[in-house]
Amino acid sequence: MAKQLSGAGLRGQVAGKTALSTVGIAGSGLTYRGYDIKDLADNCQFEEVAHLILKGHLPNQGELAEYKALLQRQRGLPQALKEVLERIPKDAHPMDVLRTGCSVLGNLETEESFDDQQTITDRMLACFPSIICYWYRFSHDGERIEVETDDDSIGGHFLHMLHGKKPEPLHEQVMHVSLILYAEHEFNASTFTARVCASTLSDMHSCVTGAIGSLRGPLHGGANEAAMDMIEKFSSPDDAEKQMMGMLERKEKIMGFGHAVYSDNDPRNDIIKKWSKELSEQVGNENLYAISERCEAVMWREKKLFCNADFFHASAYNFMGIPTKLFTPIFVMSRLTGWAAHVMEQRADNRIIRPSAEYTGEELRQVPAIDAR
Repeated sequence: MAKQLSGAGLRGQVAGKTALSTVGIAGSGLTYRGYDIKDLADNCQFEEVAHLILKGHLPNQGELAEYKALLQRQRGLPQALKEVLERIPKDAHPMDVLRTGCSVLGNLETEESFDDQQTITDRMLACFPSIICYWYRFSHDGERIEVETDDDSIGGHFLHMLHGKKPEPLHEQVMHVSLILYAEHEFNASTFTARVCASTLSDMHSCVTGAIGSLRGPLHGGANEAAMDMIEKFSSPDDAEKQMMGMLERKEKIMGFGHAVYSDNDPRNDIIKKWSKELSEQVGNENLYAISERCEAVMWREKKLFCNADFFHASAYNFMGIPTKLFTPIFVMSRLTGWAAHVMEQRADNRIIRPSAEYTGEELRQVPAIDAR
């Protein structure tokens, strides 16, 4: 008889091994390959962290320049993929667009061998921003944009395509930080989806497509969008407190607070909160930041729930002029690194992931004759 698991949703259960990250470990809330997330966010660009996660070490200056150049060369999209993107309606969920884009890319540039896994991953890392921005600008503005920009970074490339101009240095820096914070997070739902798919020896595009589907759910990747939808309805900090107290009284779910693993704080929150404040001062919209702070205070006072990484990301993205519907696709552009690294890790020491279930149905019974049913 299978061992019964304690707790719903497999929380607290060890489902495998990884050398990629630690989450919620005493002394350091989040590390990537042994480096603290704050140290990485303070001192690295996203491409350095992607190199760390995917290749196992932080690059030196020459390796970083080479890696950036490699990614820059692969931003273009096949014509067949562009044609598919142009057929996706304006009101489609952007996560569905990325899911479709990844799947189509897998048909056009199939992973023929696991020896190609790094090349396939680099290609997706380079062109996912192109996929989402090409669709968004065509479906919303009627423009077939040029996706092969000369921007130095993935975040800068994304903002350039989205706004039609090179981003301000502060905005590009915040994108580096944001992508670093979202890059990897152990056995979260989407990553575990990717590993389960990888354990069947499926291809990289299938693993990533499945992970995108998991991240699409509002209990995983959509919290920053939900947070933005909420805070933009508040006119002031006092209004935010009044309305939130009503939401709590009605037992409505408030997104962007608490975490499945962290117990008293999310180490990513303090980092992005600082940048949100700086952005608010730059654009002259300190009211939205003050509203966000009041929401944080109310949730801690009333429920002892802390902001997770998603909450202050909402205002940070908004200050950079990013449409709310594109918040979660940015998550994909980053977390792709973690997903792919976990797929590679699973492949290197594989056994199919096939857990048991606790049966709660009917006892053994016989099938009655059709006229007796």
